[in-house]
Amino acid sequence: MPIQRCHLRGPGGGSMNVAVLGASNRPERYSHMAVMLLREKGHAVFPVNPTLRTVQDIPAYASLRDIPVPLDVVSVYLSPANQARIEEELVRSRPRRVIFNPGAENPALADRLRAAGIEPMNACTLVLLRTGQFAP
Repeated sequence: MPIQRCHLRGPGGGSMNVAVLGASNRPERYSHMAVMLLREKGHAVFPVNPTLRTVQDIPAYASLRDIPVPLDVVSVYLSPANQARIEEELVRSRPRRVIFNPGAENPALADRLRAAGIEPMNACTLVLLRTGQFAP
């Protein structure tokens, strides 16, 4: 699936509920940078990592099913080998869009999401945020 140009906006052009799968507390990790930049840009961020309680001061969730609100976007930072364990809950969470960040691309899962009416995208969350293609 090629990189796509798009503008991601919440209902009415506002902020969105965004889960970050594979969130990290390590500042040098791109998933950590994404959590921080999403918050800075005004989005409601839900870091997902079963081994963390928080990312900085943001509550972390063990799984997508623990998140108490509907999700607009799920940003995936897990390698394809680590996605099998979350595939079902990803489909069941019914986000509008799933972003596969570089290194997380998974054509088979993208096909399954598309068949479920969820838009898969190979893109970099950080680039989308920094170029104004993610935030209103």
